[in-house]
Amino acid sequence: MRINSVSLAISAVRRSQYPTDNKPEFLLVGRSNVGKSSFVNTIINRKNFARISSRPGKTQTLNFYLVNNDFYLVDVPGYGYASLSKKKQMRFGMMIEEYLSTRPNLKEVFMLIDFRHKPSENDMLMYDYLKYHEKRVTVVATKVDKVSVNQREKNKKMILDALDLVIGDSFIMFSSISKDGKKEAHTTIERYLDFIDVD
Repeated sequence: MRINSVSLAISAVRRSQYPTDNKPEFLLVGRSNVGKSSFVNTIINRKNFARISSRPGKTQTLNFYLVNNDFYLVDVPGYGYASLSKKKQMRFGMMIEEYLSTRPNLKEVFMLIDFRHKPSENDMLMYDYLKYHEKRVTVVATKVDKVSVNQREKNKKMILDALDLVIGDSFIMFSSISKDGKKEAHTTIERYLDFIDVD
């Protein structure tokens, strides 16, 4: 996929602020500090477009990144931010619930988890939550470069056994350092576009 343009089109907190041009959308979810910004920067071929924060829970809106004027990557607040108030966590939950339940042009969800560890309880709850809303999910296991080659199959099995993926969902081993999984992420997006423009 050739990336010609990227812009942060809209930061929304409610349905009335969503884009109205009906382009395909791809949601990005994951716990705080799992590497969502690095994932975005890698697949759009930009080094620092999405800001990488050292403070969990900093993202507090739905950020709609318009790519090539063809589709949106939608980044949502990370989950598992224990330092945030219950009220703020509840507000974030309602914001995501509204998006999932009202957005017909959402095509697929990229759910990011840390490849180094067994999925957390929050990860498993999020996967079940997405399946409750009948969303197709691609699980992106980040930070693969931090795991030795000999250990990778063991970690992959550990994650797949814990999440018990539904038939039709996918699994990508990803690294923003080595670029592993970048092509697979592009292929996932291209399935829903009217054209395929591959480098």
